[in-house]
Amino acid sequence: MPDNKQNKPAFGLSGSLSMTLGGAAFGGHGRMALLASIGERGSITQAAKAVGISYKAAWDGIDAMNNLAGEPLVERLTGGKGGGGTRLTARGAQLVDNYRRLHAAHQRFIEQLALQAESMADDYVLIRRMGMKTSARNQFLGKVAAVTAGAVNDEITLETASGLRLTAIVTHDSAESLGLTPGAEVFALIKSSSIILALPEGGTRFSARNQLAGAVSRIVPGAVNTEVVLDLDDGGAVAAIVTNESCAALGLGLGARVIALFKASSVILGVPA
Repeated sequence: MPDNKQNKPAFGLSGSLSMTLGGAAFGGHGRMALLASIGERGSITQAAKAVGISYKAAWDGIDAMNNLAGEPLVERLTGGKGGGGTRLTARGAQLVDNYRRLHAAHQRFIEQLALQAESMADDYVLIRRMGMKTSARNQFLGKVAAVTAGAVNDEITLETASGLRLTAIVTHDSAESLGLTPGAEVFALIKSSSIILALPEGGTRFSARNQLAGAVSRIVPGAVNTEVVLDLDDGGAVAAIVTNESCAALGLGLGARVIALFKASSVILGVPA
């Protein structure tokens, strides 16, 4: 019997960092690499060649950055023993140094988030379907209130500034790698498709660790599914995706009291870089 896990490609996350100034694109890795190369080589020609662009494209990029910065980032040197050249101004050198710091922090964030996403490789299709708009709404920032360690998995309790408590299950290795100890700042992400909606009446009891009560504030019907947004009693909001039939069967309307249920294992945790 072949091992299917060995045949699956490795799952990973990646991202790029770019900067804007006044709404205009200022630069990213390419332009910052050009500036750094100029600082190292003292030549526009050599720097452009090193980063794989033309001499004209290099100067076009520099001119654009100079204009947005409001001061020169690169200056020409004339005459002298070497026959002239180019170098970074103090502001240009500072910009390169600050970008390197930002880029390192961004990479740490991606790596930490990947630790959680790795355990969901078998569910990558559902992750891909998560809209950024939905996932952003289902993001809660708080601090670790309690940690219950286990042999394989740890139970993490997160408390937000408004007092809302969420429970997540992560591997023990991930908890250690992310530094999940009481008092640590952490954010939780929950897919809208992982949330089950239930009516509070009826006395039904559920095993889901996370049960958030609130009132329906928005309903967006689609061809097959409906997006339901709840304003939570403890502050914040949560979005859920249910079928149109389920929405009708529950009689959901604006102001309706609803409970949002989701398993602790459905919560992805991350920490600021």
